[in-house]
Amino acid sequence: MRILIADDDPQILRALRVTLGAQGHEIRTAADGKETIAAASAHPPDLLILDLGMPRLDGLDVIRTVRAWSPLPILVVSGRTDSADKVDALDAGADDYVTKPFAIDELLARVRALTRRSPAAVSRPVVTMSGVTIDLAAHAVTRDGQRTAIRLTPTEWKILELLVRNPRRLLTHAQLFTEIWGTPDVHETGYLRLYIGQLRKKLEPDPAHPVHILTETGMGYRFEPDAGL
Repeated sequence: MRILIADDDPQILRALRVTLGAQGHEIRTAADGKETIAAASAHPPDLLILDLGMPRLDGLDVIRTVRAWSPLPILVVSGRTDSADKVDALDAGADDYVTKPFAIDELLARVRALTRRSPAAVSRPVVTMSGVTIDLAAHAVTRDGQRTAIRLTPTEWKILELLVRNPRRLLTHAQLFTEIWGTPDVHETGYLRLYIGQLRKKLEPDPAHPVHILTETGMGYRFEPDAGL
């Protein structure tokens, strides 16, 4: 897999190049924002690992620029720990966020999770979760091998479809509000939480302990399909 690592800290670049290279990946590096965009354009990677605080062009601007022409997975690795910075990066188009200092095992796990999310996986028309089948093309949700239909309201379906089309990717409150209701206003997060709760009651094996529709506290929600999808 081709990975582009963008960070202005030479030690971080060296450590990630060695660690990820040892996993068999092809590694390219960039030390500032403009160099990152040039590298991503000239040699499109399968994954971009990106610091936010870089010279010449901030990481958020890099994310927005790349997102204008590419759906490649973007993993932010940054020393900014404030939740607002995380939300800004995710709203700009990042797929995941790891704070420095980080455990290398966690970073490798995040890399594996993101690389499973190929364009084919995102557009997969049928997804399963603990005995529930979600058929995006047929606009249908069934349980137990198609025997039992599960009825969803139009808004519940919109939320579920958005989550399913972005497996293992954190969708922020602002992203969900914008896509579902056309506004990034997130003051009424309880309204969204109500719909998520209803989806869990209808779809999760144990709604009190969800394993597929997961909450990222203070940020948003993530969909985890059955293993292997």
